[in-house]
Amino acid sequence: MQAAPKSPRPTACLVLADGTVFYGHGFGATGQTVAELCFNTAMTGYQEIMTDPSYAGQVVTFTFPHIGNTGVNDDDDEAPRAVAAGMVVKWDPTAPSNWRSVANLTDWLTRQGRIGIGGVDTRRLTRAIRQQGAPHIALAHDPDGNFDLESLVRQARAWTGLEGLDLARDVSCAQRYRWNEMRWAWPDGYAPQTAPVHKVVAIDYGAKRNILRCLASAGCDVTVLPATATADDILALNPDGVFLSNGPGDPAATGVYAVPMIQGVLAADLPVFGICLGHQMLALALGARTIKMNHGHHGANHPVKDMETGKVEITSMNHGFTVDSQTLPDGVLETHISLFDGSNCGIRMAGRPVFGVQYHPEASPGPQDSYYLFERFAAAMADRKSA
Repeated sequence: MQAAPKSPRPTACLVLADGTVFYGHGFGATGQTVAELCFNTAMTGYQEIMTDPSYAGQVVTFTFPHIGNTGVNDDDDEAPRAVAAGMVVKWDPTAPSNWRSVANLTDWLTRQGRIGIGGVDTRRLTRAIRQQGAPHIALAHDPDGNFDLESLVRQARAWTGLEGLDLARDVSCAQRYRWNEMRWAWPDGYAPQTAPVHKVVAIDYGAKRNILRCLASAGCDVTVLPATATADDILALNPDGVFLSNGPGDPAATGVYAVPMIQGVLAADLPVFGICLGHQMLALALGARTIKMNHGHHGANHPVKDMETGKVEITSMNHGFTVDSQTLPDGVLETHISLFDGSNCGIRMAGRPVFGVQYHPEASPGPQDSYYLFERFAAAMADRKSA
């Protein structure tokens, strides 16, 4: 009787802080990393997700199994480099088949210094994250399959996590720059905005490029400033409005320097629009608090209800912290909630053009139901100038 073929030796392992070990096939960079583990339910956009600065300090488990099949290209980067610490997938990446592809995922990850692990039971892993919360993990890739599990467990347990961690400084731009590229459109791709009508200062806590493109498409002349910019820095540019970007880490930690700046901008009575971390920064500046979620919201199919119109939007989300709606002060209204768990997804100041949303109206990846928010921001700036 012929012996059964031996299974290939694992070349990667994912170790949770509780000692649970997942073995698989490594791809991309070799080495080790420690991070928080989350899962993302999007069926498209793995490149955009890996380059989203909001994923700093996190390894992403992709629940959709077909990862890598469309390759990678320069147009889909949301930042100059990959930011997520690594990726976990069900099936090993296949050869790309897409007219826009210029490279395969494995080679791209290697160049970016990011570790991938395939062949993992992502359903089991996702259930564990849902039930136990986002765990601290160590991810290792060794082509020879040599792993010191005790050391990896110690590293996962020793990692302090995202709470209390300001990561916006790490992913923000180093100096001021201008942005005029608009959203992608056939057949021209990313065309420049040549006739802007509103001057916007965007604060970069880890801004996705497609957010800046949406601002440009809404008629904005965008100047991007680093996360540590002060109110004086912003007001010296005489903007028509101020935008607060997405970003990673604990909003309370970033708020140490961001909140005084936002309060200074609010005192100048300018329109303000925040997304994701920017939304949380705005809430903190207005007197609310933020809290860590059990496993967060990460995906491109999240239903959000507009409490003022009753409409439901399907949105893209990526956050592990949320605004505690019970702490919103008088004069600050809750405008949107998640239909998954009722958590806060939007606020606005009563009687003023100051608002923010927890989700991502720029999508990339995901649905574009909420692009109207950029148009609302532009309309608020137009109204202020005509008053």
